Formats: sequence, C-alpha cells, structure tokens
Amino acid sequence: MPYVDGFVLAVPKDKIEAYKVLARKACAVWMEHGALDYVECIGDDVPYGELTSFPRAVIAKEDEVVVFSWIVYRDRETRDAVNKKVMADERFKGADMPFDGKRMIYGGFTTLLRASDVVG
Repeated sequence: MPYVDGFVLAVPKDKIEAYKVLARKACAVWMEHGALDYVECIGDDVPYGELTSFPRAVIAKEDEVVVFSWIVYRDRETRDAVNKKVMADERFKGADMPFDGKRMIYGGFTTLLRASDVVG
C-alpha cells in the first residue's frame, strides 16, 4: 500500500500567489525525486470549530487561508529516500517560505484503505 505525507498550514491571503509558485516548484522537485502524486488544496469550506478544526490546528488568523496537502509514495522506504533528496535539493536553498512553518502540521501515514482496492 502507498505511503502518504500529509500537511496542514496557514497561508496569509496576500501571499497565496507566492505560495502557488512555491507549490509548483515543490511539486516538480518531489515528483522528480520519486513521489507518485503531489496535491495542494486551498481551504474553501473550512469552518472554525468549537473545540477542534483545521483553522484551530494551525492557529489560522483572520487574514489567512488553510492549505491541506499530501504527497504519495510507493512505500515508507521510498518516502524516506525521496525526502532525503528533496531536503538536499539546491532549488530550495534560501527559498522564501510564504507561511509560518512553526504552525504547520505534518506527518507520515500508512495507507489503510483505497477505493481502488474496495470498489470495482
């Protein structure tokens, strides 16, 4: 089963275009180094929950939008190898991050279920 890295972060609304540029570069780099898929989503219907929510998790401010992203790999070993290459990639040296990385939530996940394995 595939291995997935997931990310949730808050991006200032006035930095969305800069984030899109960074995301396109990141997508190209991850895919070049062996990721199977790379997805970036901008929050559209992300309510502020009473106890928990995406905005609460990343301490999103009024002028920020929540971004939810994931990267798919063949397996955990591939993910570890790809991420090592990505972190050493010169294209990210000195890159300006248009978000507060301290509030980013991320983690690696083993796939539990895929529709393609259940349906059809």
